[in-house]
Amino acid sequence: MSFSADAIPADFESALAATRAERGLFGARLFYFSETGSTNDLAAAAADRGEPEGTTFVAGAQTAGRGRFGRAWFSPPGAGLYVSTIVRRTAIAPWITLAGGVAVAEGIRAATALPVQIKWPNDVVVAGRTLGEGRRKIAGILAEASTGSEGVERVVLGVGVNLRSAAYPPEIADSASAIEVELGRPVDAGLVLAQVLARLNGVLEELTNAGPPTLFQRWLDLAPSANGASIEWEASNGRRRGVTAGLAEDGALLARTSDGLERILAGEVRWR
Repeated sequence: MSFSADAIPADFESALAATRAERGLFGARLFYFSETGSTNDLAAAAADRGEPEGTTFVAGAQTAGRGRFGRAWFSPPGAGLYVSTIVRRTAIAPWITLAGGVAVAEGIRAATALPVQIKWPNDVVVAGRTLGEGRRKIAGILAEASTGSEGVERVVLGVGVNLRSAAYPPEIADSASAIEVELGRPVDAGLVLAQVLARLNGVLEELTNAGPPTLFQRWLDLAPSANGASIEWEASNGRRRGVTAGLAEDGALLARTSDGLERILAGEVRWR
C-alpha cells in the first residue's frame, strides 16, 4: 500500500536504523509528511485499509492536530514531533493511554536526559523551576479506538512532542514548554522519535505478557503528582476536591476526599 509521503529525513533514518531491534514492528513501516492535517487521521484511515500494527505516521507540522476533548493541538512547522501509530492488540486497549505516557516519558528521558514526568492521564511535563511554579507541558498522548460489534478493533496512538520554542497561543503560553527550552541546547528529533517507538514496543510487550501491574508501577514511578497532590475536578455531583492516591486497577486516578476514596475516570483535573 502506498502513500503520497515525503522523504524521511536523514537523521530520522539513522536513528531508526540504530533502534530496529528494540522497536519491533513500531516504525518498521513509517511514513513522513512535512505537513499534514492530522497524523491520527492518516493512521486511522490506514488501519481501516488493513495496514499492520506498528505502521507509523510522522509529520513536521499539522494543520488539524487535536488533543483531549477535541481541543486543537498547536503543531507549527519546525517546533515539534507529531507521531501516530497503529496498535491492534485489543486486549490491552484499556491501558494504552497509560502505556503511551510511559513510552513517551521514558523515550524523552533516554534521548535527551530531560527528567520529564507524567501528569494524569496523558500529559508529559517538567516540574517547576521554583517552589510554587506549575508544571509545564512538553508532550501529550491521544489514544483513539475504533469499535465494532465485538468491541475495540484497533487503537491509534497519537503523540505530540514540543521540541523547540514556539509562539504558543495565549491559552497555553504559561503552561507549555519545549525540550530545547528546558535543556538550553539542541536535541536530535530522530533520536526522540526512535526512542519513543522503542519504549512503546517494550512497554506494550510487557503489558501483553505480564498484564497491568508492572505498567502501573512504571507509570507511578514517573508520576509523582499521582500520590499526595491536591486536586479538584468536576463530578456528576459538582466540583470535588481531594488528594491524589494512586491508580485504580482500570487506570482511573484515585483521590482521597472527606467522603472517602473516589475514582476519576475522565474529565478535567486541576492540580492545586
